[in-house]
Amino acid sequence: MSRWLIRAVALLLACFCAPAAGAGSVIDSVGLTVSDLDRSVHFYVDVLGFTRAAEWEEQGADYEHVYGVFGAHVRVARLALGAEAIELRQFLAPQGRPVPTDSRSNDRWFQHVAIIVSDMDRAYAVLRAHGVAHASTAPQTLPDWNKDAGGIAAFYFRDPDQHNLEVLHFPPGKGDARWRATDRLFLGIDHTAIVVGRTEDSLRYYRDVLGMRIAGTAENYGPEQERLNNVFGVRLRITALRAERGIGVELLDYLAPHSGRAMPADTLASDLWHWQVNFARDDLDAVETAVAHDSGRPGAASLVSPGVIVMATSASERGAALSLRDPDGHADVLWTQPPGAPKQTVSSRANSNR
Repeated sequence: MSRWLIRAVALLLACFCAPAAGAGSVIDSVGLTVSDLDRSVHFYVDVLGFTRAAEWEEQGADYEHVYGVFGAHVRVARLALGAEAIELRQFLAPQGRPVPTDSRSNDRWFQHVAIIVSDMDRAYAVLRAHGVAHASTAPQTLPDWNKDAGGIAAFYFRDPDQHNLEVLHFPPGKGDARWRATDRLFLGIDHTAIVVGRTEDSLRYYRDVLGMRIAGTAENYGPEQERLNNVFGVRLRITALRAERGIGVELLDYLAPHSGRAMPADTLASDLWHWQVNFARDDLDAVETAVAHDSGRPGAASLVSPGVIVMATSASERGAALSLRDPDGHADVLWTQPPGAPKQTVSSRANSNR
């Protein structure tokens, strides 16, 4: 075998084996871009029961490269709900574009977090009392014929910037045992859901590169699903993915209708339809190599940052970041030490119990 062929085979093996050999993925939080941080914090705290965990500002060349936004100056608030967290980012400069007013649940920029509630009727009453905008007709209970989702109750609504959110209630025998708590109404975040064009392309990235595992699958349709998504004639292939620890990722593949629109190619982190999943990982170089090797292939993920960025923060918080977009344009940021998160190693996060 020639020397160049040996090197090519070695590079190929490194590209596809190195990420899987790492500690695996830990999802630290889910982030979204907002237009008015103070207004959004009040909404999530006062209406949905989140608590303030930390607040900071981000600016400088490192963050410009992480977010792919020149001149970025960002205010960030980290909010906790149970064991999970979200991060709200307001771009003081430059300001981005609003969520399109005609957005639908099958457009590929759709993303939400599923907030688990102990009582759907009470949760819906709270949301109605605060005048939230409906995205679903009303709370829907999925039918018993659907063995994977039967009995689950859900409702889509919108925050002040028109981000989609979901409240979700699991019946006995479904969902994680920790969602059985009844002392609080809003309990925590089970997953973030994203609309994808092809499940197979998304699995090549989330499973094969980032090391997430398939935790369940379902195919949902019928009038309840139509009214939940507010999409007529919906037939939805759902694939639930889990990391070693943290919020899950659900892939929503619309088998019908095929009218959903692609993520705008010029989407920036400053645009208000931008969401990002914040991963904690130690193997950023291996992930970068795998994604770069696959770039250019139809249905491949892509780099946003020009490689791994070593953050020039204080010595006690120094870490690195790699910013990516999945095959449909959803953003993921991989941090060796996520800003605002408890300072732990990835391995200790993965091995600790909730």
